[in-house]
Amino acid sequence: MSILTDIGEALERGKRKQVTQLVQQALDEGLSPQQILTEGLLPGMDRVGVKFRNNEVFVPEVLVAARAMSAGTEVLKPLLAEGGGVSKGKAVIGTVKGDLHDIGKNLVKMMIEGKGIEVVDLGVDVAPETFAQAAIEQNADIICCSSLLTTTMPVMGDVVKAAEGAGIRGKVKIMVGGAPVTQEFCDSIGADFYTADAASAAICAAEILSA
Repeated sequence: MSILTDIGEALERGKRKQVTQLVQQALDEGLSPQQILTEGLLPGMDRVGVKFRNNEVFVPEVLVAARAMSAGTEVLKPLLAEGGGVSKGKAVIGTVKGDLHDIGKNLVKMMIEGKGIEVVDLGVDVAPETFAQAAIEQNADIICCSSLLTTTMPVMGDVVKAAEGAGIRGKVKIMVGGAPVTQEFCDSIGADFYTADAASAAICAAEILSA
């Protein structure tokens, strides 16, 4: 299907308007919303993720591609909802309490959405209890915590404790990331996964949900 290839390529180039037009055209030609998502948009975003990990593209290009992806899924969302679930699962994401950085978080959010996963963004300066409460309310499978400051890293440990206290620790996986965060730190607080960059975080989230 060449139109699906065209959608993926336009997304890679970050052509938001073109992606929207091609998605609508594909719908008009009778392609299913699910097919447009899984064979057009998602493979395009996957390729961007691979290029990002290989340092062939950088944050600005990824953000532009992710916005094009978002524009395409906006057209499909109402139709996907009618046809029954689109989402492979759900994640809540936020920057921990005391930390106001959001570029990394936003990038991770976009990359995870690019895997067909629904993401609820709690914003910045998010309290541990808020992460746990949101995971319960949203029936989330994953909690993603971001921290850019060494001083706010310990709050990630409090998020793990909050999930335990709320009785959902067995149900949700907790992912941590951010410049000062390491695998060693992840292990020390009892979180499930650490990823070094947004593309790896998206792959990790997809693997959690397909396990």
